Amino acid sequence: MGKLILFTFLFVSLLVGADMLKVGQKAPDFALPDANGKIHKLSDYRGEKVVLYFYPKDNSPGCTNEACNLRDNYTALQDRNLIILGVSYDDGESHKKFAADHNLPFTLLSDTAKTVAEMYGAKRGLLGFIGAKRITYLIDENGIIIHVFDDVDTKAHSRQILDVLDKSEASKEEK
Repeated sequence: MGKLILFTFLFVSLLVGADMLKVGQKAPDFALPDANGKIHKLSDYRGEKVVLYFYPKDNSPGCTNEACNLRDNYTALQDRNLIILGVSYDDGESHKKFAADHNLPFTLLSDTAKTVAEMYGAKRGLLGFIGAKRITYLIDENGIIIHVFDDVDTKAHSRQILDVLDKSEASKEEK
């Protein structure tokens, strides 16, 4: 019985990470380097909508699918005045290679200390192993979270984002 309880505790701790942020909350500011070492702050993007997407690992199958889907639909996302920022635990060299290998036109940020992932509920762990959680935040021009994607379809993430924007704009027009 004790082993079952221990196993259950370990399994649940693997699945549960920090709480993700909620719609309506102010997105926490951060400062992270891109692949070239340039520091980006969320506050640098005030006045613009930001897609802040957290992903587990450069060049892994799901993360590559997600990044390439965003790349393939980048023009449509830019037409909606969206800034795309990808965040993972990988370092700048890994991001340079990932971006070059897949012709990614958007910025990838390195959260090697895992602090920003912690702030955004994109971190989970088990016995000292810290894994990244795939989650995306859509942040408005004032730094307020307007949507949280916690069930990301890596092959159609751009469509998920655009659908949310379409619904949001349609509801504004009805008012």
